[in-house]
Amino acid sequence: MKSILITGGSGSIGKSFIRKYYDKYEFFNVSRDENLQKDLIREFPKVNNFVSSVEDSSRIISIFGDVRPDIVIHTAAMKHIDTVEKNPIQSTKVNVLGSLSIINASIKYNVPITIGISTDKACLPGGSYGYQKFLMEKCFINANTGRNRFALCRFANVAHSSSSVIPLWLKMKSEGKPLKLTDKRMNRLIFSLEESSEFIHKTIDLCNDRCGGFVGVNIGMKTANMYDLAKLISNDIEIIGKISEDEKFDEDLISEGELPYTYVYDKGYIMIFQKKPFKEQTLRHSFGSHNAQKMNQDEMEKIIYGTSNSYYQKT
Repeated sequence: MKSILITGGSGSIGKSFIRKYYDKYEFFNVSRDENLQKDLIREFPKVNNFVSSVEDSSRIISIFGDVRPDIVIHTAAMKHIDTVEKNPIQSTKVNVLGSLSIINASIKYNVPITIGISTDKACLPGGSYGYQKFLMEKCFINANTGRNRFALCRFANVAHSSSSVIPLWLKMKSEGKPLKLTDKRMNRLIFSLEESSEFIHKTIDLCNDRCGGFVGVNIGMKTANMYDLAKLISNDIEIIGKISEDEKFDEDLISEGELPYTYVYDKGYIMIFQKKPFKEQTLRHSFGSHNAQKMNQDEMEKIIYGTSNSYYQKT
């Protein structure tokens, strides 16, 4: 049985991956929140846990030396936009230097496959978080060799993850509070935690079968207007009207400049290599919430209420 080490494995994305593939791999988690680790152990007692921040390079090197993982999934990050913008030095240490710490440890201990979790904010970045993840992508691509394969999954919004708005809205409704929305024109690409786990696993399979050195993007994701989504939860909606530096009405997942380097692999899975342009099989247009297929009402309700780990019910 192969071993997988997940940084931030006690977070929502890491836990979702462990839940889906629990019996297929031996799992190790590296995270800094002791309480989240306790929750992870209660649900998945076979997971081996280490306490560390990813920017603590000496500790990360030591953990990799003990585990000698076959696969690394790097999910640990500072993700909350407001916190990152207010703390650019500390968030750079975590999101950039922490990623370099993982890269160096993977190379030192000859890890065959290392997958980094990126974000749509890395595509045409407009704030600290976007630029940090942009640098992370570049570093992972640069580190790739035939011996040590590095690749990334560029995520959009993962419903019911710790940094997503849906759990917040459901909590507000349960407390009788109005839902807060920046602007009625906000559109977002959204997929489920289970779909995010499948996306990561497909990227691992591609590194096994083909190569590394790419950013994986799933253009099968659909978009939802956030006001329409909020109305399915509550009619009591407060429009704030204040857009942050890193916020857009529509989010970009693949830019025009990346199209020559973009390889259409299979069923909406895109591989961006960022080095050598392709002469054919490239995507013909940029991709984001502005031109993705729109969710219908049933699909939006499934995203809100249909997750197995959500205790909220539609009323």
